Amino acid sequence: MRAFPIRASKRLAILAAMLALMALGLTALGGLLRNVHAHQVRQAFHAIPSKSLLACLALTASSYLLLTFYDVLALRAIGRRLPYVKAALASFTSYTLSHNLGLSLLTGGSARYRIYAAEGLSLAEVAQVIALASATFWGGVFATTAIACLLWPRSAAIGALGLPPPLLQAIAAAVLLAFATLLFLAGRGGRPLCFHRWRLPLPGAPAMLLQLAIGALDLAAASAALFVLVPGLGTPMWPAFFIAYATAIIVALLSHVPGGVGVFEAVILAALPPEIDRAQWAAALIAYRLIYYLLPFAVAASLVLVREGQRLRHPMGRTLRGLRMVTTGLAPLMTAALVFLCGAMLLISGSLPAIPHRIALLDAVVPLAFIEASHMAGSLVGAALLVLSAGLYRRLDGAFWLTRGLLIAGACFSLAKGLDYEEAAIALLIAGMLQWTKPAFYRRTRLINAAFTPGWIATVATVVGLSLWIGFFAYKHVEYSNELWWHFAERGDASRFLRASLGTALFLAVVALWRLFRPAPTDAHPGDGRGPPEPALTLARRADANLALTGDKYFLSSESGRCFLMYRQRGHSWIVMGDPVGDRREWADLLWRLRERADAAQGRLLLYQISADCLPLAIETGLQVVKYGEEAHIDLRTFSLDGPGAKSLRHAARRAARDGASFEILPARRIDAVMDELARVSTDWLQAKRQKEKHFSIGSFNPAYMRRFDCALVRREGAIVAFANIWTTPDRSELSVDLMRHSVDAPYGTMDFLFTRLMQWGRDQGYAWFNLGMAPLSGLEARRLAPLWSKLGALVYEHGNRLYGFEGLRAYKTKFSPLWEPRYVAGGQGLALGRALIDLQALIGDGRG
Repeated sequence: MRAFPIRASKRLAILAAMLALMALGLTALGGLLRNVHAHQVRQAFHAIPSKSLLACLALTASSYLLLTFYDVLALRAIGRRLPYVKAALASFTSYTLSHNLGLSLLTGGSARYRIYAAEGLSLAEVAQVIALASATFWGGVFATTAIACLLWPRSAAIGALGLPPPLLQAIAAAVLLAFATLLFLAGRGGRPLCFHRWRLPLPGAPAMLLQLAIGALDLAAASAALFVLVPGLGTPMWPAFFIAYATAIIVALLSHVPGGVGVFEAVILAALPPEIDRAQWAAALIAYRLIYYLLPFAVAASLVLVREGQRLRHPMGRTLRGLRMVTTGLAPLMTAALVFLCGAMLLISGSLPAIPHRIALLDAVVPLAFIEASHMAGSLVGAALLVLSAGLYRRLDGAFWLTRGLLIAGACFSLAKGLDYEEAAIALLIAGMLQWTKPAFYRRTRLINAAFTPGWIATVATVVGLSLWIGFFAYKHVEYSNELWWHFAERGDASRFLRASLGTALFLAVVALWRLFRPAPTDAHPGDGRGPPEPALTLARRADANLALTGDKYFLSSESGRCFLMYRQRGHSWIVMGDPVGDRREWADLLWRLRERADAAQGRLLLYQISADCLPLAIETGLQVVKYGEEAHIDLRTFSLDGPGAKSLRHAARRAARDGASFEILPARRIDAVMDELARVSTDWLQAKRQKEKHFSIGSFNPAYMRRFDCALVRREGAIVAFANIWTTPDRSELSVDLMRHSVDAPYGTMDFLFTRLMQWGRDQGYAWFNLGMAPLSGLEARRLAPLWSKLGALVYEHGNRLYGFEGLRAYKTKFSPLWEPRYVAGGQGLALGRALIDLQALIGDGRG
């Protein structure tokens, strides 16, 4: 419980740091442009030559083409060669998202994972691709910058914020020497880079040189795309500009400010000579944002949404098998980003002066009050779209309906506030794309439950802060006074900006307060509302089906009543205990129904301790399967205490008998007569083991539960010293026990005595198998190519005896010469499985759903 405040404070600290850096960047940018007016920037923007814009487009295309080879080379390095189209799509969508929204791991990493996971890559492999692609980028940045500093130290000194040329050359030489050393160590064939238990395969020197070359060419093309937008710059300015650009990229990325807004521009302007035309550079930076950032993102979003919209509308998209494709698609992510950028566009538009001839034409047709109200409403729609984009990312149907309506309303308000038909067209286009991918937004939950992460809050704050900065920059010649709030006129742009900003701030404050003070959400348990159906229990072939009688589970039953599964919810995890119980022909339908319910409720499905019989269904439903351990089964038809293998059992049983132990089976109808004695033994055992009652995967001691079963007892001088309640199946295929407890004064070998006598009794009663229970984490392999879960599980099994006694538990059960059968867990891909396992342990530990 103490870890949560630490994590929360860390998130708040990161959020505060991001917002502070953004504010610092915008403040510095305002100081650098203090002598520049908005009309000068607008004139310089319109004066950019067409040939410069075409050159910028060509260089932008070259840069993004080179970016696709980051992933191609990374996939080759880890030994997972995919078609170029797949790698290019993952790279292109990833970088367009991270360039525009920042938070590269959340946005770009999410896009990569969704594409690569559909191609069969694991979470660890996707992480390796991201790491190698990042290494390619940073290698290109530092290598190219170091070469520029060596070749043009005096010009580079200008672009590096005034560092002395000798110091720059020394740093550059050290960087190049480090690269040379890395190439030498990698050798021709490459070698793995290991950090603790994380392994990253490094390519050989030739492949690494190719990565550096691609990174350098990408950086050169990206920087040249900005350089050509400023007319009159000559070749002598290139080294200083290139170093300034590289410095700005590094600072923007390290700041983690979404999109590097304000930080990138401030560093560029600060690093260049003071005599340059600041208005021209400001105009060039705006054009660069539009061409290098927004245009590629629009292309990527269009490609993805058209492609996925067609798939979603295919009949298979409405079937159960299409569920995995919908949940792993990029449509929600791309539409959320598009809607977020549309909201930013409306906010920034509300902070800028209207085009004079358009506002004059509009003023002649509609009343001024209508224009004023539309301006305010347009900014409020923009703020609402920023908030709703989080709901789209989580595929909420409520967010879909509200967003579609607001996009159409935003288009109308854009026309009504200043005939901004460009904005209206963009809003309507995004609304059409949203409608095209409507099947992707299927989660029917309350919109207010959408989670706003610190990163998302920082991005919203960045956009709002940027719109405010643009407004105050555009109207910095205005003398602000209280009268401005109530000034209504055709050219009253500053007044409209103030009112729209106030309205936006109030709207976001209301949303924040609503989320802060709303009641905590309660978990819904959409089970059948009744106990397990008797017909299914009569068909059970495993003794652990009796877990349905513990009273702590919910049930989903088939219409026939011949099959059910039992589950609980913990946090966002829907945890199923074991295989479905009953008619196997109905297993698939039940699992798909629960899979759909969990997904619609934004939950994570986890199948716990399933057998090999359930594996095909788990894989079919799109779950990741990992081995959890092994279960011990004793064939009662051949069970005997004869032979050398049973020597220790014979010794323990005989010693317990000599010490006065006796065995009996007490029918369930007579349990009440000894309930107090059983409770005393149970309490004694819990105190001696320093444990508390477990739940979900085993029963807990309570009279209502104990009355349901026969009980195996061990008495000494008439007093009960050990017991185990007995699980059976109706067809006598399996016998097992649940609670196994003994008092501290029980004779040596009491539990061995109890088990051997119970197995002999079960053999005489005609039971086929005795289930001795799980040995968690046993049988996992820690080989070099084994999955990460297997390696971690094997490590815990080998070194975790002080915490649980994994090896001792298996060794004890091995005395009975069992047949070991594997058991598995199946859950979401990647981190979702780990989070579900954490919820599982919490559920077993305290039993609360």
